[in-house]
Amino acid sequence: MKDDQIHQAMAIVAEAVTQWVTPAVTIVATQDGDPFKVLVSCILSLRTRDQVTAETSGRLFALADTPEKLIHLSVDEIEKAIYPAGFYRNKARQILEISRELVERYGSQVPDDLDELLKFNGVGRKTANLVLTLGFGKAGICVDTHVHRICNRWGYIKTRNPEETEKALRLKLPSQYWIPINDMLVTFGQNMCTPLSPKCSQCPLYQLCDRAGVSKFR
Repeated sequence: MKDDQIHQAMAIVAEAVTQWVTPAVTIVATQDGDPFKVLVSCILSLRTRDQVTAETSGRLFALADTPEKLIHLSVDEIEKAIYPAGFYRNKARQILEISRELVERYGSQVPDDLDELLKFNGVGRKTANLVLTLGFGKAGICVDTHVHRICNRWGYIKTRNPEETEKALRLKLPSQYWIPINDMLVTFGQNMCTPLSPKCSQCPLYQLCDRAGVSKFR
């Protein structure tokens, strides 16, 4: 893919993903835009299916939807609410710890600064950028495995890991795509440009894509 084809590619993806379900974290964000709920939902979503993320987020927020309320729950109560999210025991402790830090150090407000978000236990660049973009509407590029894989398959960038991908995209991706690229490529990656045997024969981007690293496809 040539650099100037990115506008065409993003338009095609935007149209294609309308047929599939929106990622659960985005649904949480669009319901009320609460940065705390976005942060917690992001933590729950790691290694967890979207449907489970949506269900467990709903159960937990029904019990406590602010840091002040959540710190009054026990770890056991949080575990029961978020089961069967992946690594739910670790996540329960992490969510409780972050809630306490928010109350004690940040006046119960989620910080809108990348470096501050990265100080929280277990919060990486993917989660921090999602909180900034979905919770605060600030410029940021959330790069997960789908964004990393697809941008490299297209030949738009050549990077070795998500962190390198974020840096590369910050240098060349037009700013209007910074916030939506994650939602779009997560959905596209789950349904079309899958990790193994992507559906290249059905892909609307077939003519633009370099298919870099693809040895087997449908």
